[in-house]
This record gives sequence, structure tokens and C-alpha cells, in this order.
Amino acid sequence: MGNVKKSSVFKGIALSTIMLVSGFAGMPLSTNAAEEAETAVWSRQDAQGYDLSKDNTAPNIDNVDEVAPDYWVWDTWPLRNRDGSIAQINGYQVVFALTASKEYTWSGRHDEAQIRYFYSKNGKDWKMGGLAYESEDALGARQWAGSAMMDDDDKVHLFYTATGRKGEEQTTFEQRLAKTTFDIEADKKSKSVELSNFGEHEILAEADGEYYETQEQKTGNIIYSFRDPWFFQDPKTGKEYLIFEGNTAGDDKSLDPENIGDADFRETHNVPAGAEDYNGNVGIAEAQNEDLTDFELLPPLLEANGVNQQLERPHILVKGGEYYLFTITHKFTFAPGLTGPDGLYGFTNDSLRGDYEPLNGNGLVVATPEDDPFMTYSHAVMPNGTVISFVNEYRDENGELQFGGTFAPTLKLSIHGDETKVTGALKPGQIMPSH
Repeated sequence: MGNVKKSSVFKGIALSTIMLVSGFAGMPLSTNAAEEAETAVWSRQDAQGYDLSKDNTAPNIDNVDEVAPDYWVWDTWPLRNRDGSIAQINGYQVVFALTASKEYTWSGRHDEAQIRYFYSKNGKDWKMGGLAYESEDALGARQWAGSAMMDDDDKVHLFYTATGRKGEEQTTFEQRLAKTTFDIEADKKSKSVELSNFGEHEILAEADGEYYETQEQKTGNIIYSFRDPWFFQDPKTGKEYLIFEGNTAGDDKSLDPENIGDADFRETHNVPAGAEDYNGNVGIAEAQNEDLTDFELLPPLLEANGVNQQLERPHILVKGGEYYLFTITHKFTFAPGLTGPDGLYGFTNDSLRGDYEPLNGNGLVVATPEDDPFMTYSHAVMPNGTVISFVNEYRDENGELQFGGTFAPTLKLSIHGDETKVTGALKPGQIMPSH
């Protein structure tokens, strides 16, 4: 079941109305503004029936190889070209990841997160290079996940979440979308990849309170979201965007009928109190210049009001002319009355904006095993359909709970129309080159 909201009308419609009154009455109203206003809905009716099978579940892990023994390593993303393909630096592939020294606790790592980079000749054996920026120049008290793109001039644009403020006395969860740049090159003599010529750090977007909830608008007892900028160039239009995680704005927390489901479903479905506080969405901002320093917030691509609070690390894969919108979420962030596993969820549509349908009927693409429900997390789908993630909290060969903090085995994923299937596993952190 798919729904799309057109009631949150984009500012461009009002502008078009003014233009009509001002002497363009003879011209037809462009549909572009209306299209930009469409927000797809993941409803409570959609979010049902999460039965796990080998087709939608990651294989169990009972031991891990540490890619950086002195560091916790989690959310990971590859360096991509402007068109989304995997970038190569004289034969090297590069990934970026959130890291924290193991001097900090597993649960405390988020408060000390910094972005480091890793490089590999074969996409399997990774070596840590170092920080992806000068620590003192980065924005925020810590830096959370984002994306990285290398432009035609071999300049890397690193997008990230600036979380909190430097020097804050008490940890806060303010989140802003930020960016910096640097040069990257492979050193043949040392057989390494080096970064140089670091650019300024700048804020690209903050929650506006109109489309994206501010911290002041937040209600309920669950984490706030305005983070995870993922660069995307639409192959059909050439327009460039940041896709990100947000929450639906507004002081009045209530659910519309389409957030619940169709009329028959609504007759028998009880929505528990507090479900309205769970208002995750997939946000989008359009680039206003080629340098990617100016972005305009647009209405969300997808909302999960009354369904889920966190649609983390959203990203888009275009395959066979279809747009696949993927996101990750936790069991504990589903709204009251709903339950789904930790894992990767996805939706498909024939264009960037419109009536996204949940993949496999309810959106579930890759779940963690029932007997190891926190095994992996932060899945990201690569251009060839493989899926990377990190080892979260897993049970070892003796059944003892262990902390991971390293690359998980890459999964092979079959994607056909609105159906997906897990078909196997590769090496930990393995990334295949684009062809």
C-alpha cells in the first residue's frame, strides 16, 4: 500500500500563485512545485508482518576481525564519484567511518565520534589512514555520519553531521548538516593514501521548524534527528541533493488517516497513545550551486509519522530506471503498537519524489537474526547492490555477548522490481568497484 501527501504544499506553489496574479494568468501553472511537495507515507498498515527468513536475514556472525584494534569503528560509507559510482584513487578504494578510541566505552563512543578514513587496493583488506580533517577545525563537539564525493577536479567533499557545540559543558544533541573539502592522492612510495589542502568547515542546513522538527518542537522521550547527509545526483535531471534523516515539524502532534492506513484497516486498528511522538522522515535539500555550499530545504521524501522515530542514514540507488530509497532503523524506534527488527528497510518509486512503495510489502530488506538481534547495523547499499554494515553487539561461538566495532561481512542482495533477497555474504567490509 502506498500513500502520498500533497497537503504540505511547497512554497513554490504560493509563489506561482503570486506570479499568476501579477500578469501570468494566461500561462498554465507548472506542476514542478506540486511534484516537489509530494511526501510519500510509510503507514502503520504497511509496517506489519515482519516474518524473518533466510531471504531477508543476515547470516549469523560468531567471530570478527578487527580492522582497527585500538578503535571502535561503526557507521561506514565509501568515497563515491559525483554520479554515485565508487571512486578510485590510482587503484585504491577509500571508505570513511565513525571512530572512537577504545579508551572510551562502547556506549560512550557516540559522544567522542570522529571520522577517519581507510584505504584498500582490493576492496577487502583495509588500512586505516587517519582523521579525515584537522580535529580543531571540525564543527560540533563530535562528528556523526555523512557521505563523501570526489568531484571532477579530484576534490573530495565530505558531508557530515556536526553534533553539539565545541566546548559545551553538558553534552547536547543539536545536529546540523556540515561539509568540508580536501585533496586526496595515492603515494606510490609509501603505498598509502594521503589527504591534504583541507578546506573550511561550513554549515549547510539546520532544522527549519517548517518541514523538519527543531529540538524545541520535539515531544516524547526518544532521540531527536537531523543528521546523516548523503550526497545524491539525480541521473534523470542532473540536479544534486542531500538526503538526510529528520523528524516531521510542527507543534501539533497528530496522525493523518494516511499515516494509519486505509479505511478498512483504520476500523480495526488501535493506535496507542504516544504513537504521534514517533515522527521520523527522510529529508531532502537541493543544491543551489555547483560548489555545494548552498542548499534549500524541500519537503520530505518520505514520512513515518506514527510508525518510526528514526529513518537513519537514508540513501538512494537507481537501478533499471527505478529509485530505491533505503534507510536503517531499530526495533526500539518503532512506535507503540508496532514491532520490527533492527535492520535495513527500503522503498521504490519510478522517480525521486512520489509514491514510494515499501519493498517486499512492508519495507524490510535485511534483518538481524532473531537469536542475535543487535548483531549488525548501519547498512548501506552500494551501487552494485551489495550491502555494507558494521558489527554491533553479537554473540560469539560460546553464546557470550561481545561488542563489535568493526566492519561486518558484506551481503549480496538481489533486487528485482519491488522484491529483494539476501543471496550470500562476502568478506568483512568488502566493496566491489563500479563498472
